[in-house]
Amino acid sequence: MQAKEIEVKGIKNGILVEVKDGDWQTQKDALLQHIDQNQGFFEGAQLVVNVGSRVLKSPDLASLRNALSDREIKLWAVLSTSLVTERTSQDLGLAIMVDQSSPGPEKDPINSLLDGDEAVFLRRTLRSGHKVKHPGHIVVLGDVNPGAELIAGGNIIVWGKLRGVVHAGAMGDTEAVVCSLDLSPTQLRIADKISISPPKKGKARPEIAQLENGQVTARDWSKFTR
Repeated sequence: MQAKEIEVKGIKNGILVEVKDGDWQTQKDALLQHIDQNQGFFEGAQLVVNVGSRVLKSPDLASLRNALSDREIKLWAVLSTSLVTERTSQDLGLAIMVDQSSPGPEKDPINSLLDGDEAVFLRRTLRSGHKVKHPGHIVVLGDVNPGAELIAGGNIIVWGKLRGVVHAGAMGDTEAVVCSLDLSPTQLRIADKISISPPKKGKARPEIAQLENGQVTARDWSKFTR
C-alpha cells in the first residue's frame, strides 16, 4: 500500500507532523524515511504527531518513539480523536494537547492581493553555535557568522554577511534560493545538493544561489530571474 503525503508544520515548541489516513505501518515507515531524508531539519526536534482517528496501542507508539529516539528526535505528543490512542499516549507519558500556533506573536492578517508564504524574521547577528530551523523561509537582518547554521524548508535571505552553514529547501524544494549581501558561506546546500564557497576575489556584492542543471550556482542578485 502506497503511503500518502506527510504534512509538516512548525509550531511554538516543536514540529507538528500530520500522518494521513492509511495503513499505519506504511505511513510510519514513510514518516521515518522522510525524516532520514531531511535529517538536518528534524535532528534534536520535539515532534508532535497527529494520527487522526487511528486506534494505536502501546506497542505501536512505543515503536515510533524508539525509532525517533534513535534519530535524536523526541516524541513529545500524539494528537488523536481516538480515546484509546489518547489513553495509550498518556500511559507512555506523552502529551495529548499542544499549542498548534506558529512560532512568534500572533498578528493581524495582511490585506494583500498577492499570496505570501510563512517566514521567520530575525533582526540580529547569528554567532557561532546559533542554529535556526524553520519549515518555511528564513530572513535575517544581520550577519551570519562562521559556526552558525540556518536550515529552512523554503528560501533563506540574509541582509548582511553570510559566513555560516545554510541549507535551503531542506525538505526537498529544488526551487529554493539563498540570497545575501555578501555570500561566502562555509557550506551552502539547496535540497540535496551541496556547495562550498571558493575564496572571494574583489569586492563583495549581493548574490543569489540556486540550482541550475542539478548544480548550485551563484550570480549577481540584480540578474536573478525566475
